Amino acid sequence: MNIKLIVEYDGTNYHGWQIQPSGETIQAVLEKAVAAFLGQSTRVTAAGRTDAGVHALGQVVNFFCDREFDRHRIRRALNALTPGDIAIKEVERVPDSFDARRDGRSRVYEYRILNRAAPSPFYLTTALHVHDALDVDAMKGAIRFLEGEHDFSSFQAAGCDAVHAVRKVYRTSLDQRGELLVYTIEATAFLRHMVRNIVGTLLEVGRGQRSPSSFAELLEAKDRTKAGPTAPPHGLFLMEVKYE
Repeated sequence: MNIKLIVEYDGTNYHGWQIQPSGETIQAVLEKAVAAFLGQSTRVTAAGRTDAGVHALGQVVNFFCDREFDRHRIRRALNALTPGDIAIKEVERVPDSFDARRDGRSRVYEYRILNRAAPSPFYLTTALHVHDALDVDAMKGAIRFLEGEHDFSSFQAAGCDAVHAVRKVYRTSLDQRGELLVYTIEATAFLRHMVRNIVGTLLEVGRGQRSPSSFAELLEAKDRTKAGPTAPPHGLFLMEVKYE
């Protein structure tokens, strides 16, 4: 059986998705739970390797097992075997050819900003607090340059192992949701720290430190040193992975 999971997690206490020599990771915890359920070590594959402190509402994972299990039993068991900051939302049997990472056609990320004078303990680990007033219209003007297929080298972190920096952005938006300002972007795939680097630069536009048109110039420049700082990880969420 090839089993597909939709996983939700709070990444605050983890060193990202991928297993590392030191530090607890989401993958390590999930593989331990799957191994305990199946009675054997099993590798799990994720659609996206989220960084330390990044959250997910719709991470997609798959793994293989050699016995038949009811999907409801798998969900109950894995939720009992994982800590409270990781939850298995859905379980589905899929064709053997399905690969959570390779078959993903687009990923949707959100970055959440609490834009008000005072911080909030309720958003301490799930939104970036920005106390100064932001020009939201200018920020909306900047992100329109990101749609389409571009070289995103200016928003690519050092050490990124991508073969090239060309990505296709299907949609991008900035919306007010109650007290939160939410930036949403959907693309074929993402470079290391790409969304956080876009947000860090976007905040400079909101503060009047650069013009909206500078985003077009950054895409042309293909130079990370010309873009803004990397926004902290805790405001970032992997929302959804889309498949054909």
